[in-house]
Amino acid sequence: MKIGMLWQDEDAIAGLPQKVQRAVDYYLKKYDRAPNRCFVHPSQLPDEQHRLIGPVELCGNPSVRPNHFWIGFQSGED
Repeated sequence: MKIGMLWQDEDAIAGLPQKVQRAVDYYLKKYDRAPNRCFVHPSQLPDEQHRLIGPVELCGNPSVRPNHFWIGFQSGED
């Protein structure tokens, strides 16, 4: 993914799916395009390394700080 949006969500009550959905909703409203990829810190991932939350593929990346989400659209060419 070459271009994306960094989203921070420090809500201690909301779970990962709710936080990702907030980021998706904002991204869609701002860019008029649905994201399909979201990178999070590996400590936030469930047991699997990759996971889908709706149409968004969730991937671990140690460069992303906890409670931050690097979200965007990744085409097959990226």
